[in-house]
Amino acid sequence: MKHLMTVLRLLFLSLFIFLMIKGKPMLWFGVYAFSLLMALVFGRVYCGAICPMNTLMIPIDWFSKKLNIQKRKIPSWLQSGKFAIFALFGSIITLFLAQRVLQQRLPLLPAWIALAVIITLFFPPVVFHNLICPFGVLQKQFGKRPRYSTRIIKEKCIGCKLCEEVCPSNAIVVQEENKKAIVDTALCLQCANCQQVCPKDAIHYMK
Repeated sequence: MKHLMTVLRLLFLSLFIFLMIKGKPMLWFGVYAFSLLMALVFGRVYCGAICPMNTLMIPIDWFSKKLNIQKRKIPSWLQSGKFAIFALFGSIITLFLAQRVLQQRLPLLPAWIALAVIITLFFPPVVFHNLICPFGVLQKQFGKRPRYSTRIIKEKCIGCKLCEEVCPSNAIVVQEENKKAIVDTALCLQCANCQQVCPKDAIHYMK
């Protein structure tokens, strides 16, 4: 599963770079729009396997942890979670004005990727995924109740919290009262990190 996800991410990253070089960013927005419909059935697969920001954030996160430069405390001005909503509408308005008024296409996607990389150098991925990313705002809404998602077989879960440690979006939490993990599908990136570390094979992508 790990190698399959890596291959998928690299393939979509290559497609993204190709479309940017060809000057066709709207085609990528088409991919994103289609992924919202997919999220209704399959969850946030765009975030976990397709998004170029996430693909680049993974090695940056590893590098930052090796250098021990990540800060664990989330800035207070981000904690309300409203910044991502402002970022979404700000991005839409900026694109519209640039196209209509200036007759130019701003490199919005590359700019957001650069910002994601910079932020992940200094903060855990959850900060960007949950509190900043404008594309994640819609993915959360469409991926709230998917037909298929990462789910827990509670009879097998031993509450070891290994899944918590590797989740990039704090989507999986072990409950204190029963020591069983639960998944918030709205936050889950469907990245399969938790499946790969579960010692009891208690985590599966299923109905």
